[in-house]
Amino acid sequence: MKNSINQLNERVLGFDLARAYAIFGMYIVNFTFCFGTFSNETTSNWFTSLFVGNSTSIFIISSGISVILLSKNKNNSPLEKAEIKSKILKRSWFLFGIGLLLYNWWPGDILHFYGGYLHIAAFILFIDKKNYLWFALFAIIFYNLIQFYIPFTTGWELPLFKYPDFWTPKGFIRNTLFNGWNSIFPWFAYFSLGMYLGKLDWNNFKTRKNIFIVGLLLIVIFKGLRMFIRYDFNSPRQAFYEKYWVHIMEDYFPANIPYIMITTGFALVVLSICIYLGNKFHNHKIIEILIKTGQMTLTHYVTHMTIGVIILGSITNKKYTGFPIIENPTSQSFILSYALLFFIFSMLFSYFWKKKFRKGPIESVMRKISG
Repeated sequence: MKNSINQLNERVLGFDLARAYAIFGMYIVNFTFCFGTFSNETTSNWFTSLFVGNSTSIFIISSGISVILLSKNKNNSPLEKAEIKSKILKRSWFLFGIGLLLYNWWPGDILHFYGGYLHIAAFILFIDKKNYLWFALFAIIFYNLIQFYIPFTTGWELPLFKYPDFWTPKGFIRNTLFNGWNSIFPWFAYFSLGMYLGKLDWNNFKTRKNIFIVGLLLIVIFKGLRMFIRYDFNSPRQAFYEKYWVHIMEDYFPANIPYIMITTGFALVVLSICIYLGNKFHNHKIIEILIKTGQMTLTHYVTHMTIGVIILGSITNKKYTGFPIIENPTSQSFILSYALLFFIFSMLFSYFWKKKFRKGPIESVMRKISG
């Protein structure tokens, strides 16, 4: 029994390690969005591109896993199910509320969407694990089909990425369900996949190996598809490629099938590696600090988009607006250096905070509210 508990703890530590990777990637991407540019063809921008979408997908999948871990060791009596459901619903409302508050400062907020994922999850928590894959598939297919009826850019002012009617009923529903940065469709697919993964036996080497292989295959197949299309573009199939270019080649905005498959594959590979590292090196100091950092991702997410952007704006003498800078963006090498330093600060803060407290500051507030 004791060995089983230790194995469960090690498995959770591996997921927390993945969360630390995800929040570091969010630092890089969000600081770049606000003060830099993704368009320059430099080594720094290429490195940044490795985190675009990948860090978000890992964050959401890990969140789905965490929801399952809340209930996996329960005997699932009706009373316990009701208590767990109530806890998750309260957390979903907390995240939804804090996310909407943050949206006024940071329009790219993910927390109110996260609250939406949690709200849905509360009602499907105790179903057979294979059904989570069907929910994920539905979210992806529905999202791709609806684009033929509602243009994805509806409501957006590009290239500033402003959404003027967000606070209207129609705009809010459209943004939340369909074409926000991390809208329910299709991004709940990642969360639902995480719920499926949370029910697997990650202590089994075969499980970890299979997940790693599946992730690698997804990357190879869909990256290969995109490479082939670029190679084959000037062919009799050019008209077809041009017609469906957005559905095949675009990244993140919109998040269509090839993009989702590639980022899912990347997430599966990273999760497998993190589980291995968490199991094998959890007593090493750096890994221990990274795990503590991953356990406080909610706090770090809020602080990097408040304190982090204020400091970066002050250092670069640029005003933070929450929207991309069109002229004279900050160099990407500087943003990467700042993101790394801010992440190191986050690691140190996590380490010393958790010497005295079990949960991070915002995590503690959410736990107090939800139970």
